[in-house]
Amino acid sequence: MEKTIHINCDLGEGGKFDEELMPLISACNIACGGHAGNLETMHRTVRLAMEHNVEIGAHPSYPDRENFGRNHLEMSEDDLKLSIEGQILSLKQIAESEGGKLTHVKFHGALYNDAAIDENIARIVLECLEELGVDFKLYVPVNSKISELGMGKFHLFFEAFADRNYNENYSLVSRSENAALITKEEEVFQHVFSIYNDEKITTFSGKKITGKADTFCLHSDTPSSVEIIQFLHKKLAQKGVEVKNT
Repeated sequence: MEKTIHINCDLGEGGKFDEELMPLISACNIACGGHAGNLETMHRTVRLAMEHNVEIGAHPSYPDRENFGRNHLEMSEDDLKLSIEGQILSLKQIAESEGGKLTHVKFHGALYNDAAIDENIARIVLECLEELGVDFKLYVPVNSKISELGMGKFHLFFEAFADRNYNENYSLVSRSENAALITKEEEVFQHVFSIYNDEKITTFSGKKITGKADTFCLHSDTPSSVEIIQFLHKKLAQKGVEVKNT
């Protein structure tokens, strides 16, 4: 039986390598106006995804373009729901206008991290998705509040990060730390393959924690992201594993 791995990438954020990355991934998460992106970039990225048969996902965030959605933003519950709903529906309508469809949702940056550890934020974003009444896959981190609250209600797709170091509590090492990113090709591969094959995440401290992933994220703004994913394709193929294409 053919073994496959699912790799996703955050695109449509104004990065330089979308066209090079798109043919090499399984799914893309498209910025839909919160932290980055506009109608033009959404249309362009949707068309690029369809050209390469890549799953199309919405990547909503706190509406904070100034900080690229990477800072917590104090918002009322209603305002946060309205923002998320607007971002997702905008991309959904664009995807459908191009002849495609939205397959999943993955929150971005601080909103993703907040929903992982804050039960109230997790509840709000899940209620927002329920109110939208659509059956998307929802990308969530392992051992998170959003996964606990969403279990049995949503089609959860557990995500691990190919190019980020982890703490022992399953949180990501802060981007303010030098150790946040994994940028060496072989180290990224070893990190990914350990999770894929052994269901073990090696933390920055060296401890191994249990972690099963349905999908792996490689950030498009990680230095040498194109070279990293090309290396992953080569090394995974040597292990008899292909990157899944829809």
